[in-house]
Amino acid sequence: MSEILLAFLLALIQGITEFLPVSSSAHLVLPNLLFGTKDLGLVFDIATHAGTLLAVMYFFKEEIKKILLAWLRVPNAQDENYYLGLLLLVATLPIIVIGLLFGDLVAARNISIEQIAWFNLIFALVLFVAYRFSSKTKGIFDITIWHALLIGILQAFAVLPGASRSGMAITGALFIGMNLIASARFAFLLAIPTILGSVVFLIMEMIEGAQNFNLSILFIGFGISALIAFYTMQFFLRLVEKIGMLPFVAYRMILGVCLLLLV
Repeated sequence: MSEILLAFLLALIQGITEFLPVSSSAHLVLPNLLFGTKDLGLVFDIATHAGTLLAVMYFFKEEIKKILLAWLRVPNAQDENYYLGLLLLVATLPIIVIGLLFGDLVAARNISIEQIAWFNLIFALVLFVAYRFSSKTKGIFDITIWHALLIGILQAFAVLPGASRSGMAITGALFIGMNLIASARFAFLLAIPTILGSVVFLIMEMIEGAQNFNLSILFIGFGISALIAFYTMQFFLRLVEKIGMLPFVAYRMILGVCLLLLV
């Protein structure tokens, strides 16, 4: 497979899976499993992450503007936009702590397909439990700071291969009783500081070693991942209230089993 085609395929996978509760890492190993493709490197990872970051920031541009304006004024906990910013800040803290404490382990990228498969299966079951027993009655502004911290703690499990950042954030939101749309929107908003942090982390890792890159491949990774991620968010928010989480749980279970059978 040519590098151009591989870049297109990986960017497509990243754009689709970054915001769905299905584990992007589980899908990004598929080209290697099926076609024996190579790793395009850290610079390409940065490009695709930057693409998904641009997509989610553009998707929520009005919310971001309101939050920033609220935080530039005198702090007011009664202001919904200020409060939303505070919730997102608190929910981001756990993954920052995990990144600082275990950054070297994450950077090592010593990930086996068996690990991805098993964690995918385990966290699919956790998502099922959260969805099955959630009251699904709360909106975003009905949750407390402690609720946001719990969501953040669940999201921090996304450092494990196969866990799914979006899936874990949605799982945490469901556990505290948020409805599906609110859970998805909060998980998407929470992606902004989280992906931004991962981009910074990847850039710092890249600076430590010489990196060769192909500009055309980077443009493909950035552009395709941004475009696909934007429309994936739209599609998911329209669909999730109709179909719920069970199809995603079933899909992840099947994917996990298939990965185990392939290795």
